[in-house]
Amino acid sequence: MLSERLIQFFKEKKWWFDDIEDNYKQALLNIGVDIESDFSIFYLHVEDNPTFMSRNREIYQICWFLLNTNDYMLGVKRTHETLKLPVNYIPLDNFAGDYGYFYNKDSGAVLCLGLGKEWHDFMNGILEPQWDDFNSFLEWFFELDK
Repeated sequence: MLSERLIQFFKEKKWWFDDIEDNYKQALLNIGVDIESDFSIFYLHVEDNPTFMSRNREIYQICWFLLNTNDYMLGVKRTHETLKLPVNYIPLDNFAGDYGYFYNKDSGAVLCLGLGKEWHDFMNGILEPQWDDFNSFLEWFFELDK
């Protein structure tokens, strides 16, 4: 479950919606995400624009991208083929600036991965995800971790 702090933050921003769009739910199921996860709760209830901006970075409103563009699934395919990331990691952004955020749909952890040493260390099992769960990542991303 998302923390009360996050939910309150989203409500104050007027980004929180109680009603769940069936097509958003189906989009998440189609990519194999646990519908009860923090990840799903966020993407089913929170929306502002096609992306969320914080820390001078954007992350996708993944449901919006899944339903309105082909770009997201092409990006997932390109990421897995080019970077050789395990299929359980899905991108949260467009990997701009030579690094990006990736959600592990099996463990719920989030990884910030750059090209070069970070990528090499991750592929060799040395670099672990920086956030153990999606809730922690969101609190960091939206700067509520202070």
